[in-house]
Amino acid sequence: MIRYIIRRCLNYVVMLFVAVSMTYFLASIFMDPRSNYEQSPIKPTPGFSIENSLNAANINDKTPIFVRYFRWLTGIVTRWDWGLSPSQAPVGSAVAHRVGVSLQLVTGATILGILIGVSLGVYTAIRQYKWQDRVLNSMSTFLLVVPTAVMILFIVNIAVLINNSCDDSFGFRLFYVTGLNSYQGDNPFEYIVDLLQHLILPTISMTISGMVGYHLTQRTYLLDTMNADYVRTARAKGLPLNIAIRRHALRTSLIPTAVDVAFSIAGMFTGAVMTESMYAIHGLGEYFLETLSQNDINGATAVAAFGAVCTLAGALLADIFSAWLDPRIRLS
Repeated sequence: MIRYIIRRCLNYVVMLFVAVSMTYFLASIFMDPRSNYEQSPIKPTPGFSIENSLNAANINDKTPIFVRYFRWLTGIVTRWDWGLSPSQAPVGSAVAHRVGVSLQLVTGATILGILIGVSLGVYTAIRQYKWQDRVLNSMSTFLLVVPTAVMILFIVNIAVLINNSCDDSFGFRLFYVTGLNSYQGDNPFEYIVDLLQHLILPTISMTISGMVGYHLTQRTYLLDTMNADYVRTARAKGLPLNIAIRRHALRTSLIPTAVDVAFSIAGMFTGAVMTESMYAIHGLGEYFLETLSQNDINGATAVAAFGAVCTLAGALLADIFSAWLDPRIRLS
């Protein structure tokens, strides 16, 4: 197993380097940071120079692209410096802050979405065509087609009604609709309570979005394996249905689910744009859109690099999980 993991890590490091390098070249070719200064309505200060500003951020289009790439790569390898944005703000600290915000936002929702979705998929697959299966599948299908903004507005309106009721009855509010925190004191208990009050609504929104997808896909995967020959053989030998599913069918059906989870990790951070916008949370998804609109070559590449790391880390975990479920993978 250790050799398997080391081999996969080496492969992923090479793929990560190639992917991030290609992202840098594409961003440098298609983005035009010079236009940020030339089209800005703000009058430049005395001594301001567009060329000096572009050179300081290593994004001057008049400098050969391979020279810029070598400087950028050298800064990362030697100083872990991801460069500057066109506004001369450090990219590394900005990405680190946004990652921390998104981590608080998506961690709980991701775990809950996977656990609830997979559990519902197994529950409905075992009860195929029964009323529980029909009801839960209909609910998941309905939630799957509801636009994210509409669902969030519905959740927010319900929360406002609950807040008004709590305020009238008990004199406090249960949910906060915007931001991630509002407590400014030093009491850790009150800080945690305040954080949870801010996280409940976005967590519910993201959990529902992830849960319905895992529910429907896990149900499909398990139904496929339940009809496999080895499961039928186990049933023919007298093994009860629940035990046959748990020992044989479920292990196999979890492998594609693990792969789905692995390759959705990056999207959990950068794809929560709607949730971040509706709840006024300044996370990585919002920052990624800002880098694209502001021609921020270094920022866009840094976000893409983080997404690539998340994807490859998830893929490695999926490989390990798949090898644990199916020992034949280790031999291959």
